[in-house]
Order: sequence, then structure tokens, then C-alpha cells
Amino acid sequence: MDPYRVIEVKQSVFADNNKDADALRRELKAQGTFLVNLMSSPGSGKTTTLTKLLAALPPEIKTGIMEADIDSDVDAGTIAATGTRVIQLHTGGMCHLDADMTRQGVRQLGTEDLDLVILENVGNLVCPAEFDTGAALNMMILSVPEGHDKPLKYPLIFQVCDAMIINKIDVLPYFDFDMEKVEQYARMRNPNIRIFPISAKTGEGVQALAHWLAEQTRGWKEKEPL
Repeated sequence: MDPYRVIEVKQSVFADNNKDADALRRELKAQGTFLVNLMSSPGSGKTTTLTKLLAALPPEIKTGIMEADIDSDVDAGTIAATGTRVIQLHTGGMCHLDADMTRQGVRQLGTEDLDLVILENVGNLVCPAEFDTGAALNMMILSVPEGHDKPLKYPLIFQVCDAMIINKIDVLPYFDFDMEKVEQYARMRNPNIRIFPISAKTGEGVQALAHWLAEQTRGWKEKEPL
């Protein structure tokens, strides 16, 4: 009897996904749509941050939102109330989105006339960071109640993200959260990461984040094709 074979499934899955992600990025670049992948833990304030961000973005930047969850449409309902084009993606139990799932969402949302699309990924600091969605930019939210040690405990998400939003700074006096340490730890993982302290509740810091994201969107449209 021949010895059994060992198949490196995970490597194959990632390789195929990366090809799909690169193809989706090229397609979105060709139509001038900037896709942002937003990741964080559950309860960090992703949807609340998005509602404040949508209000702060320049009105000429046409924006759409894709909400991803294992179930429910609570977040899509919140975004829809702002008047923004939105769809809800159900992952069927999956703890992340990959490039093919993202492509399905892009098709259903209809992105040809949009400058900026933000994908609110499933709440999780592990799985979403492993899969390239085809986004041009990765952002994450770390909220003050989660603690400043998360870059040490969940390194990959900090490594793959271009920007870290530190949310809920309005409750800093009530938590043992060290802003200097979290910035130090995050830059240990990614020296180039941009850091934006904000309060989605009060709106503090949101305008600076919106200004930067608008610049990134305009810059993407002006870049040479991929």
C-alpha cells in the first residue's frame, strides 16, 4: 500500500486567495474605486466610527459600505439610516471575509460610481488579518477598554494594517490604558502604521481621520494602474 499523502491545504487556500485579491484590486483600481478593509474586535465601535466618519468625509467622495457579520443585519440598518448605500454580508459562520466573498459583495453593492467603499469585516482580531480581501488599504480599531497590550498578543493584524484607530479615548480616565505603550507596541509590529486617537461617541479626532482617508482615496485614483 502506498503511504498516505499530506496535502498543504492552508497554503493552497492562501495562494489562491491572494491571486483573487490581486485581481479584484486591479479591477477596482481600473474603475477608480478605493476599497478599505476595516477590522477590529467585537464591541470596539466599528459601526459607530463609520457613522461619524461618513458625516465627516467630503461630500464629493461617493461612499458605500459593506457590513459583514455571521448573522443579523443590525449594522446595515444603522448605516442605512445615514443615507449611505450599504449591503449586509452574512458569512455563514465564517469568522472572516476572503477575496471571493468580498467580490460578491462588491457586485451586489454596485461600485462603479463609488469613490470609496469600506468593508466592515467580522469582529475578530485573528482570522480577518490572515485573508487578503482585495482592499487597497487595511485599517483596524483598538478600543481603550481592550487594553494597550493587544499589539503584543495579536501581532498579525497590526502588521498588515496601514492605520490603527484608537477609539473610546473619552473613557481613558477610567481604564489602565497607556497611549505611549500602545503606540510603541504597534510600531514594534509595523513602524509605518498611522495612528488616530478618536472618540466615536464625542467625535473627537474623527475629522483628522476623515481628512487622511479622503487624501488616500484621491491619491489612489491618481496612481498609475496596477
